[in-house]
Amino acid sequence: MANVSVLAGKGMRGGKRAKAPMKTLGRLLKYAFSRNKTATAFVIFFVLLASVANVTAASRVSEITSKLLDFKPENLAETMNVVYKNIFIMGCIYFVGATSSFAYNIIMMYIAQGTLKKMRNEMFEKMQYLPLKYFDAHTHGDLMSLYTNDVDTMRQLLTQTIPQIMSSCITIIAVLAFMITYSVTLLLIVLVIIVAIICLTKFIGGRSAKNYVLHQKALGSLNGYIEEMTEGQKVIKVFCHEQKAREGFKKLNDNLNEVGSKANTYAFILGPVNNNLGYIQYVLVAFVGVMVIAFGNEIGLLSIYCSVMKAEEANRLAIMAGMLVSFLMYSRQFNMPVMQVSQQFNAIVMALAGAERIFDMVDTEPEDKGGDITLSYGEYERDKWAWKKPLPDGSFDFIPLKGDIRFNYVVFGYSDEKVILKNISLYAKPGHKIAFVGSTGAGKTTITNLINRFYDIQSGQITYDGIDIKSIRKDDLRRSLGVVLQDTHLFTGTVLENIRYGRLNATDEECIEASRLANAYSFIKHLPDGFNTVIKGDGANLSQGQRQLLAIARAMVSKCPVLILDEATSSIDTRTEKLIEQGMDKLMEGRTVFIIAHRLSTVRNSNAIMVLEHGEIIERGDHEQLISQKGKYYQLYTGAFELE
Repeated sequence: MANVSVLAGKGMRGGKRAKAPMKTLGRLLKYAFSRNKTATAFVIFFVLLASVANVTAASRVSEITSKLLDFKPENLAETMNVVYKNIFIMGCIYFVGATSSFAYNIIMMYIAQGTLKKMRNEMFEKMQYLPLKYFDAHTHGDLMSLYTNDVDTMRQLLTQTIPQIMSSCITIIAVLAFMITYSVTLLLIVLVIIVAIICLTKFIGGRSAKNYVLHQKALGSLNGYIEEMTEGQKVIKVFCHEQKAREGFKKLNDNLNEVGSKANTYAFILGPVNNNLGYIQYVLVAFVGVMVIAFGNEIGLLSIYCSVMKAEEANRLAIMAGMLVSFLMYSRQFNMPVMQVSQQFNAIVMALAGAERIFDMVDTEPEDKGGDITLSYGEYERDKWAWKKPLPDGSFDFIPLKGDIRFNYVVFGYSDEKVILKNISLYAKPGHKIAFVGSTGAGKTTITNLINRFYDIQSGQITYDGIDIKSIRKDDLRRSLGVVLQDTHLFTGTVLENIRYGRLNATDEECIEASRLANAYSFIKHLPDGFNTVIKGDGANLSQGQRQLLAIARAMVSKCPVLILDEATSSIDTRTEKLIEQGMDKLMEGRTVFIIAHRLSTVRNSNAIMVLEHGEIIERGDHEQLISQKGKYYQLYTGAFELE
């Protein structure tokens, strides 16, 4: 978590404009450049050198023009020497400028790529510590958009926008200094046009920025929809939902097109409008400049210099003409950086909006680590699990892990307005098999999520071997629980690696033995490369039942004292289920097991069966007791083996 603190400085606000743009920009610049101080110093130096070189070179045009206009045949050699000398100097200056531009762009590229690499690393690291409720509140498309679209805006800002703005600002200052020495009158004309350009940029850019932010939000929604439709292609085809899917995509795509068109329309208008204003300025400067030369009423510093030197009329006109040529070049050089800065306005707004979304994710309060009680294996007693509780004197008290889990008047809701579990009290003695049955939404999976502390309860208490689970470090709590979820997720890698995911230090032999217990060994040996077969696309080349068998093998290899089976055999045929149960009976010896099942035949041999309805336990007991009560369980069991 140490690296994450560099980025951190509250949840993602996708689609909103940066509320504190200057603060976000300052934080981003500090993040990018504070760790690259030497490289940043070189960038500033080369940007300064390139900008000054490009401006200084233009001053040589004035001297060349003046010398040529004052040309006399008898002074041909002298004139050409001056011209060649200034051309050579201009070439050298431009070469220095071009080399400096190349240097700072290369350095900025390395700074940017290094920054983005660190940013993605820290984002992903932080994501591992976020609570599940964060992922419940944000779509996969939104989260993927952070790593793709928003990070890409950072790349553009660091590699293009920031160097361009630095260069433009230095160029503006340098050009302004030269223009003042040439003509105050012409400078005023330039400044008036620049003010008009700035006002138009603010007016048009503001509207463009608003739509660019909406564009980012629309793009995230479209990405999320595409991901969802891609994953659900089988369901779409089964229910002939292609037309509806196309309509949904068209709606999102039309929205993206609309906001994107508006944003780009304003952005594309800005460039031509500013360019045309630049041409108008060029014409005005040329016209007024000719008038200045003709009537000699210039109040610029160069005119004063000519008067002091009492230059001859012809020489004065040559100097003034040269000045006008250089000034016209400077006016274009002055306009270009101003327009470049204005054109970068949208990139800045998009980057700041993206940066704020990223910082919001990074600033989200991480999941607390839990208490200070940890899990120990073999430290208290060989091949035995125990809770390691620190004592005030620095020593430790070891509490044998038995798997005694109890709920005492637990109340829970995903929000305060919607209570899911109401005063739930239950106990699971060590080695007991506890089953939860009930209709969808009754709260069965929620109970197992609370044991893992994926969510925290509003009131009541959950104890594990007499210890409040809030006092146990979450990593250690979850390490003691083997879980098989209804929705099996397999990772890209070999079959062996997916089984080993249950316990990373498990040997190949242990993984293979776990596959035998789970009855997965037979089908694995028939795969192209056996246990070394690479699984891709969440196990798309396996059947649902085979994927679930691997998930069960993963739980078996974990050797956890407590097992949670959430519809663990829902996708397995009855014959295979019987074989698995035989292997699992060995696994469950001495272990506490929680089972969630719709197939009531799988829970008959449970020590206790809890029947839930609307977040409350309405019946409890073993199979025979519940049948004799002739209540809800009896109705379900005698009506059909399937709860649904």
